[in-house]
Amino acid sequence: MVKEIHSKNAPAAIGPYSQAIKVGDFLYVSGQIGIDPSSGEVVEGIEAQTKQVMDNLKSILAEADTNFSQVAKFTIYIHDMNNFSTVNEIYGSYLEKPYPARATVEVSRLPKDVLVEMDVIAYTKEERELD
Repeated sequence: MVKEIHSKNAPAAIGPYSQAIKVGDFLYVSGQIGIDPSSGEVVEGIEAQTKQVMDNLKSILAEADTNFSQVAKFTIYIHDMNNFSTVNEIYGSYLEKPYPARATVEVSRLPKDVLVEMDVIAYTKEERELD
């Protein structure tokens, strides 16, 4: 069964896609960029955008009754790999061990010319069990 997840505390989709889709025990969250959901505007700078992305993801996860501790995989897209350490530090401040799997790639351009975008896959059935 496929269920759409939508949070009013995250920006609305800017195209023909859902904020997130729950399929069975998994939640697939679409790429989030640094749009402030209250203003609809992109926040300025890599630090502010990274924090906004993480807050947007957090809101969508909460709407699905889950959180970052249930995320199995992050994908991070950054416009400039020189911003990696800044993004990594802010990203890490939202998470606790065991950290999810992750890929980080530099891309030439992102929607609305933002500096960072992230998507996640979360397991929603129960607490992840890791040794």
